[in-house]
Amino acid sequence: MSQSSLAAAGVLASAALPAFGTLYNQTDMTAQKDKNQRYRPVSLSGLGGVAAGNGFHENPDSDVNEALQAAWNSGVRYYDTSPWYGLGLSERRFGHFLRNQKREEFTLSTKVGRLLTPDKDFLLKDGLWKGKLNFSYRYDYSASGIRRSIEDSLQRLGLPYLDIVYIHDISPDNGDMKENWVKYFDEALKGAMPELTKMREEGIIKGWGLGVNTLEPALKAIDKTDPDIFLSATQYSLIKHEEALHKLFPACEKRGISIVVGAPLNAGFLAGVDRYDYSGTFPAGTKEKLNKLSVIARKHNTDLRSAALQFSAAPKVVSGVIPGAWNAAQAKANAESFTAVIPAAFWDELKSGGLISPDAPTPVKI
Repeated sequence: MSQSSLAAAGVLASAALPAFGTLYNQTDMTAQKDKNQRYRPVSLSGLGGVAAGNGFHENPDSDVNEALQAAWNSGVRYYDTSPWYGLGLSERRFGHFLRNQKREEFTLSTKVGRLLTPDKDFLLKDGLWKGKLNFSYRYDYSASGIRRSIEDSLQRLGLPYLDIVYIHDISPDNGDMKENWVKYFDEALKGAMPELTKMREEGIIKGWGLGVNTLEPALKAIDKTDPDIFLSATQYSLIKHEEALHKLFPACEKRGISIVVGAPLNAGFLAGVDRYDYSGTFPAGTKEKLNKLSVIARKHNTDLRSAALQFSAAPKVVSGVIPGAWNAAQAKANAESFTAVIPAAFWDELKSGGLISPDAPTPVKI
């Protein structure tokens, strides 16, 4: 999408892009104090878009719309989606709901790196996205591919501009890439990253970064270029967090980069779903650790899901936490978890029992 066509769509209009700092609720823990601070979502509690893409199982339009409405009614103002989620379905569903809200009141992030093409017979090998997809995809991290991806996303969403754009899935855990992820990273380093920096300078987007499930690509991006924010999924939860806490977070803090925590419940595992992350396997010791966490949560009359979400939100470097939900009850419960009262003794016992890192930040209630 050219700069002139983006301007025609309202993306470059000053009225469509409120000044940094004007979007933040004064009570928001992520409130921006300095107009020069890198862009952060307008609310710490967010909603991830995997379920809206029929991740793991099919979800009716009505259920997804009710989840979005419940999240909005609960004060959630950060919404994350992707062309990859259901091959366009998540973006269409998010856009159908969000187009009726005041655009300046919420943060929307989506992703780039895959371009979609019509394909009525396409099926994924791993079957992550259920139902009829109608599209296939190809990777493109070039500058022109990024512009094309953003234009396509805006049309699916039916919205005039994006807030955050994440370069998606350049990571060794991506089954399409594996050890070849570095080749794709180099393509993005020459194409996607300078193009997104240019778009940030033009005012087309407010921030960009990587959306990945491992640490190495994010650390490499910090070393090579100038990102604002990372969506780090599956790396910071009650089950697994030490590497992110001691490697990624300090590197981000030095550069003023913030972190959005994806999969804070390990794809539902910490909320009672018999599933761990996206691989379909349970790493050694995860079920045993869950049992120990559950025993201590019951002892302190604490909801484990609430504890997991507040734990992921506690570090100062974290600017958003985006659990998923496919119905209204889940969305409402997730939002309420951020304000639940959890006794300090619960966190003390987790640390003394070696279940969380002794230097991991824990929620402080004022």
